[in-house]
Amino acid sequence: MSIDRLEFAVALAEKAGELGLDYFRKLDTLTVTQKGHQDLVSEADRNVETLIRQELAKSYPDDGILGEEHGMEEGDSGYTWVTDPIDGTANFVAGIPQWCVIISCVHQGQVIVGVIHDPVSRETFKAAAGHGAFLNDKPIRASDSQSLSHGSVGVGFNGRTAVTDAVNVVGALVSKGGVFFRNASGGLMLAYAASGRLIGYVESHMNAWDCLAGMLITKEAGGEVLEQDINQSLYHGARVVVGAPGVFADLKEIAESSFAPFEAA
Repeated sequence: MSIDRLEFAVALAEKAGELGLDYFRKLDTLTVTQKGHQDLVSEADRNVETLIRQELAKSYPDDGILGEEHGMEEGDSGYTWVTDPIDGTANFVAGIPQWCVIISCVHQGQVIVGVIHDPVSRETFKAAAGHGAFLNDKPIRASDSQSLSHGSVGVGFNGRTAVTDAVNVVGALVSKGGVFFRNASGGLMLAYAASGRLIGYVESHMNAWDCLAGMLITKEAGGEVLEQDINQSLYHGARVVVGAPGVFADLKEIAESSFAPFEAA
């Protein structure tokens, strides 16, 4: 069942990505508004999510759907789809080709499907629980790095938690010989951690639509993931720490020492 849903999610993410690309190619006509601090939304976000919701409603009418732009629509099947139609909107509207479509599926408190699709590079990171992780059709593995001094760590920033969180992480990471990486798309940075391009990723708070897919893909790729109450994260988000097995303990320690106490957003 999870494989069927994975195949559906991949096809849907690619279809949504094509619509997103259409908007990306005509940015000068795009209507953009600001939701909050460093938080933008465009008509592309809304219309891509509408497409995703329409396709899900046709194929899985009894499933719930949670999306960044249109909120939660409860279902009665026990399955909930979670989507960010364009993760990296600030990049998108600035013409920076670092953004992605994210789709995941949750069943009985477990993430069973995760897809992160980068339409510009035509890369699709994907996983179904228990079936491994892939970039397009090639298996991927988390980095084998044993030290923070070997590889880069993605660092997330958001306007919902203490402004010092990301600053503290960068300071702690650099002091331990590490290098930080940021491209303003948490979804892509999680995908990069899953595929070994980064050795890890940390952020004090991510919404479910940004992180659930990437956490599953990382876990299926052999990486370590800070455990979450998935049902709670659907409504309140989560603190995210993922990493190569050889550096995960160090990343977890950095997060614990750098982040203000987590409160459900």
